[in-house]
Amino acid sequence: MKASRIAAAGVAAATAVIVLSAPAFAHISVQPEGTAAKGGYATVNFKVPNERDNASTTKIEVSFPTDHPLASVMPAPVDGWKVDVTESKLAKPVELHGEKIDEAVSKVTWTADGKGIEPGYFQKFPLSIGALPENTDELVFKAIQTYSNKEVVRWIEVPQEGQEEPESPAPVLALSAAEDGHHGSASSDSGSDDAEDVQAAANESTEPAAATSSETSDTTARVLGIVGIVVGVAGVAYGVLASRRRSDA
Repeated sequence: MKASRIAAAGVAAATAVIVLSAPAFAHISVQPEGTAAKGGYATVNFKVPNERDNASTTKIEVSFPTDHPLASVMPAPVDGWKVDVTESKLAKPVELHGEKIDEAVSKVTWTADGKGIEPGYFQKFPLSIGALPENTDELVFKAIQTYSNKEVVRWIEVPQEGQEEPESPAPVLALSAAEDGHHGSASSDSGSDDAEDVQAAANESTEPAAATSSETSDTTARVLGIVGIVVGVAGVAYGVLASRRRSDA
């Protein structure tokens, strides 16, 4: 009987690990296609999973950093979604790559005109952005996710280095070192190339939540790690149970 209790406790502990780890897998994130090099242009995808099993995601609002404004933001059309790009006056004009600008994109909003992101699915929202700043290693985009039941989730907490990931982390785009031909300038060719890339990304922007891609490799690694923990705990519990039975015999 004691061994059975130990085995049950082991299974319960493993289940708790999975439940507690699950929230870290599902949040809005942003990843570049290829690299996002300082001083250049990049095609990025905002990946939005639906975390609810009784409501669809119907609206996504992504705020752009005002401390590192982007002069060019070009969305690709996404089937079933309307997109609005909002530009705002900067409190103080800034110089970007030799050109002074006094306004920049402050927010991009996607609103579903169909079913939205249904339970069990995620959606990619591609953008071509640039020229990327050269004086920072990352850009933080705060996002707001609205569901069909009027629930609003705010992904606005800025992750801090050396600390655990916050409960509702804001999407963060890591910038790589400047590439040849991009440092200090942004050519029109790079912008047009990214526009083509962003359109191609839109053609395959809706995937089931179980689909695998390079962007889900981290999640897969975590899941495999958790599975290993479960197997280990189950093995220990089985060993204790077997030992107990031999002793009773």
